[in-house]
Amino acid sequence: MIGTAHEPRCGAAGKGLKNMTVRDAVQIVGLEILTEDEGLEREVTGGYASDLLSDVMAHSRTGNLWITLQAHRNIIAVATLKELAAVVLVNGRTPDAETLTKAREERVTVLRSQLPAFELVGKLYQAGIQGTT
Repeated sequence: MIGTAHEPRCGAAGKGLKNMTVRDAVQIVGLEILTEDEGLEREVTGGYASDLLSDVMAHSRTGNLWITLQAHRNIIAVATLKELAAVVLVNGRTPDAETLTKAREERVTVLRSQLPAFELVGKLYQAGIQGTT
């Protein structure tokens, strides 16, 4: 059984919560995979939502799902630098071909949701993914 609001699947390390992979998150909230699925088995350690690259560089953690509306090439550099589990684009955003090519080269998983950021983050939180503090 995948976690419920009363039985979280993922969260802060050391809190006794079960591990969640990127694949689990894709299935739970219906994300679309924009790059090859080689990164789907990465563990999700938490989530971070921001559209400011400098904020993500300063505050996200290794293994986080990054929720953003940014869809340009620089998101791949940040995701690589921070070793994020995946980048999730909201509002149906579509990165250009150059960005997806760079993602594949750097082995960064890029996902897409048709939901707005607020709603997507709520669903991920209900699934047990905790925010980064």
